[in-house]
Amino acid sequence: MKKLINKKFMKTRNLLFFCLGLLSTVIVSAQPAERLVKVHLAPEHADWQYKQGEKVKFNVSVAKNDIQLKDVEIRYEISEDMMPPLKKESLVLKDGKAVIDAGTMKTPGFLRCQVYAKYEGKEYGGTATAGFEPEKIQPTIGLPADFLDFWNKAKADAAKIPLDARVTLLPERCTEKVNVYHVNLQNYRYGTRLYGILCVPKAPKKYPAILKVPGAGIRSYYGDVNNAEKGLITFEIGIHGIPVNLTGDVYANLANGALSGYSSYRLEDKDQYYYKRVYLGCVRAIDFIYSLPEFDGANLAVCGGSQGGALSMVTAALDSRVKCLAAFYPALCDVSGFLHGRAGGWPHMFRNADTKDPLTAIRLATAQYYDVVNFARQIKVPGFYSFGFNDMVCPPTTTYSAYNVLNAPKTLMLVEETAHWTYPEQWEKAWAWMLEQLK
Repeated sequence: MKKLINKKFMKTRNLLFFCLGLLSTVIVSAQPAERLVKVHLAPEHADWQYKQGEKVKFNVSVAKNDIQLKDVEIRYEISEDMMPPLKKESLVLKDGKAVIDAGTMKTPGFLRCQVYAKYEGKEYGGTATAGFEPEKIQPTIGLPADFLDFWNKAKADAAKIPLDARVTLLPERCTEKVNVYHVNLQNYRYGTRLYGILCVPKAPKKYPAILKVPGAGIRSYYGDVNNAEKGLITFEIGIHGIPVNLTGDVYANLANGALSGYSSYRLEDKDQYYYKRVYLGCVRAIDFIYSLPEFDGANLAVCGGSQGGALSMVTAALDSRVKCLAAFYPALCDVSGFLHGRAGGWPHMFRNADTKDPLTAIRLATAQYYDVVNFARQIKVPGFYSFGFNDMVCPPTTTYSAYNVLNAPKTLMLVEETAHWTYPEQWEKAWAWMLEQLK
């Protein structure tokens, strides 16, 4: 009886962990929830794009039950991407709609309109962003002369460390078609570990593989059982050197404590910066996939969004075994932008930096070795990319800075109205594209 109770408890606990993990994923990537009052806002051009010097006007209306509200008070701000407002005004929508004259830009970039409507004491917001020849945006980040030497040496040093893979079956997560494992690898130096969830189809044959790299944060992972059941090996990794099957309170405590602000840890030293372990850990994950007897030995893709979008591009640049990648609104792109009077990529470490402080120059020198722009220059395999104009976490100025320097085949699914989230159709197209590449 005691064993039966413990077994039921374990199943309940694991179901709870799965739900919490699923909830965290939804919070990070899902589109915003519908609201009672909607602010409809868009530039007049259907594709949201303009030529430099061309005037932009935004159409705005406020609706409840899809009926325009009259005499609604709004305030709006016009600004270049992530920059201070150029214009602030308030007005009343007498007939439920208005046209906002936003001016223009004389350089490639983005001009954003943010509208806030007040209704029955509550404020509702809307955002739209016009792009000015974004395909001409060039990065501000410098490329160190020894960039390739630095990473080739780092990879060579890491390759000397035994993989020491420890694989534990998770029976409660397995399905009729898929085995699920918690994986523990040795990372780029002795004693440093990398953890993830591996899902392998049970039918005895060789399979292509997908490496799923994570967005920012500290959380558990459940593994991609769904796609494994479709005939793929999936390996979903964490980056922080801690098991990925613990209780939620562990990650919350780390996020608010020891790992708070991890994206800027040791930025003063290119050999000690936090993302060195992360980037090399992605290569180690590929080492592990290649060690699997079920892997077909050739067809491997990497995918992710935000920080995961960055890691997808970095991994494809560092490891020639990657056949293709899918990256959504990649982070860590052109992080130096703020030092040049324009948007910089997440984690925005230079947003309020003092350009006269010697420490800023030291940190910038390190950032150049980790900026996704400089990895984008090295990518040689096809990539699927998707992002929008309204993103204020990974601003479009920064994602275009990386996208525009790509010399490899690239497919862009531009969804202009999206911010730091995706529609289901974006991931559906990305998966279909990856599967086609892996045939």
